[in-house]
Amino acid sequence: MPLPNRLAARLAAAVTSLLLALGGSAGAVTHAQPASACPNGGTLRFGVEPYEDAAVLAPAYQPLADALGASLGCTVELNITTSYTAEIEAMRNDKLDIAEFGPLAYVFAQKLANAELVATFSDASGQPATYAASIVTWPGSGVTDVSQLGGHSFAYSDPASTSGHLYPAYGLKSNGIDPDTGVQAIYAGSHTASFEALRNHKVDAGELNSDRIATATLAGEYSPEQFVTLWQSSPIPQDPITVRGNLPPAVKQRIREALLSFDFATLPPDVRKMLSADVGMGGTHLVADDDGAFDEIRSLVSTLNVDLSSL
Repeated sequence: MPLPNRLAARLAAAVTSLLLALGGSAGAVTHAQPASACPNGGTLRFGVEPYEDAAVLAPAYQPLADALGASLGCTVELNITTSYTAEIEAMRNDKLDIAEFGPLAYVFAQKLANAELVATFSDASGQPATYAASIVTWPGSGVTDVSQLGGHSFAYSDPASTSGHLYPAYGLKSNGIDPDTGVQAIYAGSHTASFEALRNHKVDAGELNSDRIATATLAGEYSPEQFVTLWQSSPIPQDPITVRGNLPPAVKQRIREALLSFDFATLPPDVRKMLSADVGMGGTHLVADDDGAFDEIRSLVSTLNVDLSSL
């Protein structure tokens, strides 16, 4: 889903304004730090899981990457990974230094890739933002209750997605349906692809989270009457932003300070609307998060016996 030309242009212009706001200039890294402060020959690698198409995510996250680079005196290289598990593997193999994970992927990355929680997105009251997963169908599908979904086609997004797999799998299992073998499982690849499969009646039911609804509403693509909600989760913590645990302590601290001090109000209105829809960013700054917020996810991993190697 490519960005409109007007929004793409404003996103490009945002790079310049953000760098100036942080005391830098577009196209150059200011106040260059010694190699010890900027590992990997002066580059910090910032990964983002592909919860939307890369063509949508890259223009939205590039201004943040560039502004962080200006603040840190390092080049920050943005990498929209090919899958959630690929991002975990990249950090485990020291190929990423900063990473925004989905909540489920974070639980695995913390355990397997030494990811350390730094911050998360904030809501309008300055508290850690949340979202919800749901199982939906469409009018005329013949399905009116989750318990009727056995044998029907079902769209997940990514196997390691929190709202796109873990929670809907739990919703199915709670209603007596095996989430792997009890439905005709289809992994669409992203929340957008799952949404389109539902909207175009390519599947009987599937996952649809509140962030995707907000994004589709912003784009004029969502009409409530087109969908029937069969099940909804409790609030889920939004994406955590992490650092690689084996970075030098001084580097981790500088990254933490830069992330927590970044002012999202410097972004153009269109970009702020996009981040508000995509990750619930209603505040002006990232906020520190409590690792305990992810305990329910850990519990579901245990309940559903989810193993990263199986994903």
